[in-house]
Amino acid sequence: MIASVLLVLIVELLNSAIEATLDRISSEYHDLTKRAKDIGSAAVMLSLVNLVVVWLFVLFYVADGRLLL
Repeated sequence: MIASVLLVLIVELLNSAIEATLDRISSEYHDLTKRAKDIGSAAVMLSLVNLVVVWLFVLFYVADGRLLL
């Protein structure tokens, strides 16, 4: 569970680094810059989905293999 939270933080830090680097290189609009930022945001979104799935699985899973639902 802790690893899923750390994954979100790591991906967010990498996304922020990519965005800062792209902003430093050029302040002009460019399609590749937009695409790189969108892909970084998508990576953060996927890590958040992973976080939710892991936490729900752990919270609703019983030791004998049955779901509490």
